[in-house]
Amino acid sequence: MAEHDPLRFAAELSAKLATRSRHVCVFLGAGAARACGLPDIAQLRDRVLKRLGAEDRAALTNQLEGRNLEEALSRLRRIAALVSGDQMVDELTGARAKALDAVVCQAIVKELDIKAADLTPVCSLAAWAAHAGYRLPIEIFTVNYDLLLETALERLRVPYFDGFVGTLRARFHIELVENVPGSDGESVPAFFVRLWKLHGSVNWAWQDDQQIVRLGQPVAEGAAAAIYPSDAKYEESRRVPFIVLQDRLRRALHQPETLVIVAGYSFNDAHLNELLFDAAARRERSEFIVFCYSAIPEVLANRASTTPNLQVVSGREAILGGARGTWKMPEGVSSGLWENGDLVLRDFGKLAAYLARSAAREPESNLVLRELVEGAIARRDTSAGGNHDG
Repeated sequence: MAEHDPLRFAAELSAKLATRSRHVCVFLGAGAARACGLPDIAQLRDRVLKRLGAEDRAALTNQLEGRNLEEALSRLRRIAALVSGDQMVDELTGARAKALDAVVCQAIVKELDIKAADLTPVCSLAAWAAHAGYRLPIEIFTVNYDLLLETALERLRVPYFDGFVGTLRARFHIELVENVPGSDGESVPAFFVRLWKLHGSVNWAWQDDQQIVRLGQPVAEGAAAAIYPSDAKYEESRRVPFIVLQDRLRRALHQPETLVIVAGYSFNDAHLNELLFDAAARRERSEFIVFCYSAIPEVLANRASTTPNLQVVSGREAILGGARGTWKMPEGVSSGLWENGDLVLRDFGKLAAYLARSAAREPESNLVLRELVEGAIARRDTSAGGNHDG
């Protein structure tokens, strides 16, 4: 098996990050939230089930047979929309499915409360985004529902745009989302970070007219958050933010000479996988770097072996230029890169800190990050660690 040099990889990554003319995208999965102390998708399922009463737990367990939590929610919404009166599907009437959807969403909202979360990783990412100085706006795509990224960006006073305009009941503006960065029609300034929440958010809510608005806080008790797109084609209006944002991802990945950084994503979503793989195959001058906290998923390893510009990095091994190999033990490397025989950049928190160091930061950002790091160190030994790919 080949050996890869972690120092060379880090130097090349620094050089790529230093090219200010590049279009840079970040794609985050549940592992990024896990690094901040929130549950990943499997943990979230288990915690939601524990929050439900016996009847609701049994009904949701039935929907989870052969499905993950997001797929179960999508099925509940199909039942609610298609089944009327006393008719039943999976022992659920349409009204019962709608009520269960709201109960599950509220449990998700409570489990994703960030009051006790460690904000250090996301604040490091926000500091990098604020001061990287790229000519084109940084685009952050996430499948997470929590408010970690918004909180970090606002805490560091980083201006961002998420597709909605307004404060209390912000409305989605398709035309602003569809503008291509750097084009003459660009309406949102380039220094605004773009934050695209592909699977919705705990503060997205359905209105009576079936449109989605972003609230100034998580949805209220008894309301269903707009989490995960329903795949029901009979009501396209309910899918507008989701299909527009997925198209934004597709177009962003296909911009020439784009640098895409993927972290905390487990590659369990076939549709999103294909968007990433297709762009890597078609845009040979773009570079895709995937950081895996644990083992490299087989579907990712297979594609990376035939796609030289798709690099995959884990703690003990990497696939670089299509060649899979272990890391060569470096000498005299700081703890910011190598610890206990592992490349630490596999961890989203360490990766975000590395990104923050790659950009000049201003005193206020340094102060906020220092306070967060000191708080994180005080809590660090109480954390059990775990898998950060969601």
